[in-house]
Amino acid sequence: MGSKMPGLVSLSYFLGVPFLLVLLGAALLHWRQTPARNKIPRAQKRREKALQQMEALAQRLRQQEPDLDPKPILELPLLTLAQKLQDEELSLESVLCSYLEQALRVHKEVNCLTDFLEECEEQLQRLKKLKKNERGPLYGIPVSLKDTFDCMGHDSTCGLAQFLEKPAAKDGIIVQILKAQGAIPFVKTNVAQTLFSFDCSNPIYGQTLNPLNLQKTSGGSSGGEGALLAGRGSILGFGTDTGGSIRIPASFCGICGLKPTGFRLSYSGIASAVKGKKSVTTMAGPMALDVESLVLSLKVLLSEDMHQLDPTVPPIPFREEVYFSKRLLRIGYYESDGFTQPSPSMVRAVRLTTGLLQDAGHEVIPFSIPQIEYAMQHLYKGGLNADGGATLLEKLEGDLVDPCMKGTVTLLRLPDLLKCLLARILKHTNPRLSKTLEELRGVGTPKKLWEQHSKVEKYQHEFIAKWRSLDLDVLLAPALDPAFYISYPAKASESMSYMGLYNLLNFPVGVLPVTRVTVEDEKELAFYKGYYGDTFDKNFQEAVRGSTGLPVAVQCIALPWEEELCLRFMKEVETLTKNQKEPKE
Repeated sequence: MGSKMPGLVSLSYFLGVPFLLVLLGAALLHWRQTPARNKIPRAQKRREKALQQMEALAQRLRQQEPDLDPKPILELPLLTLAQKLQDEELSLESVLCSYLEQALRVHKEVNCLTDFLEECEEQLQRLKKLKKNERGPLYGIPVSLKDTFDCMGHDSTCGLAQFLEKPAAKDGIIVQILKAQGAIPFVKTNVAQTLFSFDCSNPIYGQTLNPLNLQKTSGGSSGGEGALLAGRGSILGFGTDTGGSIRIPASFCGICGLKPTGFRLSYSGIASAVKGKKSVTTMAGPMALDVESLVLSLKVLLSEDMHQLDPTVPPIPFREEVYFSKRLLRIGYYESDGFTQPSPSMVRAVRLTTGLLQDAGHEVIPFSIPQIEYAMQHLYKGGLNADGGATLLEKLEGDLVDPCMKGTVTLLRLPDLLKCLLARILKHTNPRLSKTLEELRGVGTPKKLWEQHSKVEKYQHEFIAKWRSLDLDVLLAPALDPAFYISYPAKASESMSYMGLYNLLNFPVGVLPVTRVTVEDEKELAFYKGYYGDTFDKNFQEAVRGSTGLPVAVQCIALPWEEELCLRFMKEVETLTKNQKEPKE
């Protein structure tokens, strides 16, 4: 030891004090990351053991029905499956076995599971003892949950080492209601580290791939759910959404998802890396293979139990008369938000859908987003980073930073003076990055925070006033798609403007697939320029290329508390587009 120290001192003498500081800094970083480095291998072993338990349960259930053919079960829509379970045409064991086996297959291909909920076997046995009149609408339905949903005895990690080895003391409210209504939660699914990315990767569980194209991401942060559902490893799942975290995986993976109005569903018992935001609303919502599955799940969750368990949730039951109404609609639409140039397939999806709606007798009216740059750059980003990223960085303290978060974390860690200087330098060459750097400094004081909240409220009222001036019922918009190549969400992050806007506005939004990328879409993409011509635009073009055959979705939007109208609109779009011939690839 003594012989090594003089060498280090001598080296620092020749290379200068900065070298020694860098060396000490590296040593300090390694020391601070040691707890994370120790926790991660233990978590990976726990997952491996949990998946072995999952496989063992599947084998035990299969022994009870050795001739079971899962394929017909996996092909059943949720409503049909639920009815067959109620009528005892299918056994609880055969359905759970089918989904356990398929979930394991999907996971081996795309890496989408983080945990097996072994208590699902107890839930199955409890359900078997119920009389017919005691069975809930989701009796026997296997349900998957985003990693963030608290399940007693299991971690809710948000992809963060800091949250490992802190098992939930009890089930969250939504999980409690699902179980009370007969569902069998059986797995938890992968997320983006911190949930502040629309990729799906973290240092604990790794990268989740898109089952439709393994070179593409499944989207995030609820990407594990999107991948599992797209692979038919689940029939009903639940995610959360701060800037498209339900809708982007749904769009990328070709499934349906609903982001409700904030606080229509309880958020109690759902983990988050950053709590306390007001300007940008995070909410939980269902993800499924069709619109009727979303409807059933929302009906179940909006039971009396929701308000009883969480009195902060308004007691508004599902309004069937709104969902089943046949009244023709006045539908606003836009092909571009004016901030990110859409891909050719995004434009075509909206044009296709508006044409079908018009042919069906609905009115379609052009709509333009007011002050989109101000809304996204100042209000949305300002709301997400009101504390200058302090809370997010605190949660990453001593953790390994995933590649999907490295760019954001690097910018957040810059001193405010350097952020200000870089913002000025980049103002004319890269204005969007310049503005981002300004907003990452935070609002500064409580007074400025209240001013920011006030500006958001004013913008919401302006948006609603424009909506009402056109006498709209609903709004049709592009969804962000097709699926990005892995690692590109961080490089083309400005494109999530299509989704994040409605977290700022706190409107309910549903996403559903309406078409697929064609060869012609790919040819048109070659001429893509973007509105700014910056690196974000160039990376967006690169991110979505090579997507022929991948799904393309649209967003169906309603005013706050109008989830039933949003779903009714989604069902109309689903019905009309399903009757169309598939586009030539």
